[in-house]
Amino acid sequence: MARLHRHQLVHLTPAAWERLRTIARDAVERDCLTLWASRGLPLVVTQQRCDAGGDPALIAMGLSAPLRWESRRIGVSVARHEVMFFDEFPAARTVSRLLPAPARAAWDVLCRAASACGVQPRVYGSYGWQALSTMVHVRADSDADLWIGVTDADQADQVAALMAAAEIPGLRLDGELVFDGDNAVSWREWLTWRAGGVRSILVKSIGGSRLVTDLGEIVRDVKAAA
Repeated sequence: MARLHRHQLVHLTPAAWERLRTIARDAVERDCLTLWASRGLPLVVTQQRCDAGGDPALIAMGLSAPLRWESRRIGVSVARHEVMFFDEFPAARTVSRLLPAPARAAWDVLCRAASACGVQPRVYGSYGWQALSTMVHVRADSDADLWIGVTDADQADQVAALMAAAEIPGLRLDGELVFDGDNAVSWREWLTWRAGGVRSILVKSIGGSRLVTDLGEIVRDVKAAA
């Protein structure tokens, strides 16, 4: 059974799409889901409900619709047997063409520097969805959101510093450092926390969010899984 993680993409069976279209909340949602199904586009794993109302046999997932549907966020629940396969958002180095022209050279430099650090950034958010759907998701003020898998605190420090130092014309970088796929922290908040600017840091996972003061609560799972 595949282990779920943040930003994980999911491709559904035709039967699953048909079921979701029949239970769509309104015409806008039905139109969007119909197009998604016809193009074989993925959904993304979202936070899984851990309360008494959540069904552990179901996976919570969704999508961020293109601007033509006002960027509506659509959430659904799907059974494991309705999943054909899992996938990932595109590598950052593959989406340069979507960026404003003045940003592309610096973006490519950043991607090469990240590779030299032993990581592969992946783009999610509006740029990630636009790369997947080929429809317009990006607004003039959209950030470029990257999630970067890291193995330990030293690598996280190195990558966060790289992100902070990057100067990409006309583009603001944002995103997360992700430990073992399921302990995600904002790289901006990580820098502040590691410098002693705050006592705690917000850690996001499939199961929810929590404030952490001890580095071991973020990195321990990585060491245990190694």
